[in-house]
Amino acid sequence: MTTASWIRKESLTMQETTDTVSPSADPVSTAANPVPPSADPVSTAAQPAPVAGRQRLYRRFGKAERIGHIGLGISFIGLAITGLPLLYSQEPWARWIAHSMGGFEATGFLHRFFALVMIVLFAWHLARVFRRIIVDRDLGMLWGPYSMVPQPRDARDVYQNIRYFLGKGEPPRFERYTYWEKFDYWAVFWGMAIIGGSGLILWFPEFFTRFLPGWTLNLASVIHGLEAVLAVGFIFTIHLFHNNLRAEKFPMDTVMFTGYVTEDELRKERPDEYERLQREGSLKEIEVEPVKPSLLNAGRIYGVAVNLLGVILVGLMLYALLG
Repeated sequence: MTTASWIRKESLTMQETTDTVSPSADPVSTAANPVPPSADPVSTAAQPAPVAGRQRLYRRFGKAERIGHIGLGISFIGLAITGLPLLYSQEPWARWIAHSMGGFEATGFLHRFFALVMIVLFAWHLARVFRRIIVDRDLGMLWGPYSMVPQPRDARDVYQNIRYFLGKGEPPRFERYTYWEKFDYWAVFWGMAIIGGSGLILWFPEFFTRFLPGWTLNLASVIHGLEAVLAVGFIFTIHLFHNNLRAEKFPMDTVMFTGYVTEDELRKERPDEYERLQREGSLKEIEVEPVKPSLLNAGRIYGVAVNLLGVILVGLMLYALLG
C-alpha cells in the first residue's frame, strides 16, 4: 500500500469514527412506521441497533509538548542531513548531498543553524520544567506517575518485560511513562551535553582555546562525530521501532501530532494509568475531540518523510563504515 493510499484510507476511517446520529432524525416517527409486509420480522428484530458516537479520546500531550517534539524532530533531521556529509566528506554520497545544498561551506552554515534551533528548543523546555517545579511547585515533576525521573517501578517493568519476551509471564502494566520513553527523554540531555558541548567548542574554537589546550579541538571533533553517529543510529532504529513499528503502533503512532490516545489504547497499553485515572475521576477532565483529518494527514506526511530520511541516512552511514 502506498503512503498516499494509506493516508486516504486512514482519513476515511477517522471520518467514520466521528460520525454521529443526525439530530434531524426523528426516532419516534421512525419507530412508528410498521415493518413492510415483505420484510422478515424475525431477522429484522435480530439486527443490532446502530451504535452512535465514537470511541472516547483522552489527551496525553498538550500543544506545547507537540510543538516542541515536532521542532526537535525537524532540527534533529536537519542536523543529521547537514552533519553526516561533513563527517563522511570523502564519500561520494556525502559530496553529492553537500553540493546539493550549495557546497560544504553552505552545509556547515545550515548545520549550525539547526544546532541553534535545537539549543533554543532545549532551553525553552528547561524553562518550562523549572517554572512548573519552582513557580508552580509541581513536585509531581520530580517523582510519581507524571515524572520522567527513573523510579523503582521502571526496573520492575524492565524485568517483567524481559520475562514476557521469553514467554515466562505477562507484559508489564505500564503507568503514564514507560522505561524506554524515559530513556529516550534523558538521551536528549546526554546528547545536548556531549554533542552540543563538543559542537560549541568546534563552533567557537578561538574562545574555548583561551582556557583549554589545543588538543581539546581534536578530542571535540572525535567525540562530536562518534556521538552523532550513535544518536542518528539510535533514533532511526530503536526509537523508530518503539514508537512506530511495534505491532500495536504500526505503521505510525500519531499521538505526537494529535495529542490524544483512544480509550482502548490507554486501557491496553497503560492499564495502571487508566485505572488510576478512573479512581481519581479524572478521565472526563482529559477527554478531547478529534483533530481535523487534514492536520492528522499533515502529521503523517511529516512523520513518514522524517523517518524515511533517517533510515536512508542510517544506511549511508553503514555503507561508509563497512564499505
